[in-house]
Amino acid sequence: MAYNEEIAKRIQQALTLIPENFTEKKMFGGIAFLYQGKMTVGVVKDELMVRVIGNKMESVLQQEHTRPMDFTGKPMKEFVFVSPQGFKSEEQLHHWIEMGLEHAKTKL
Repeated sequence: MAYNEEIAKRIQQALTLIPENFTEKKMFGGIAFLYQGKMTVGVVKDELMVRVIGNKMESVLQQEHTRPMDFTGKPMKEFVFVSPQGFKSEEQLHHWIEMGLEHAKTKL
């Protein structure tokens, strides 16, 4: 299993509550959820992958349970990983989904 399918199911369920059209795509060895072709959030192993608007990166990285997405060995621009402790509740998960959706909408 390249990604935690239970986390992916939680995201799929959460997305049914958002009146937007999302698609799924396998990427980064995990699964990503895209809004109009733009990545919002995803799952890599047991972590949540989130796109973040550039000017929010510094404050997001100061939060507990977040770190730069260093999938390639160096931090990727406007991507963070959130450890499972950072999205235990559905409210926390929705927060990260909304952050990813906000990023996607700025790229359209």
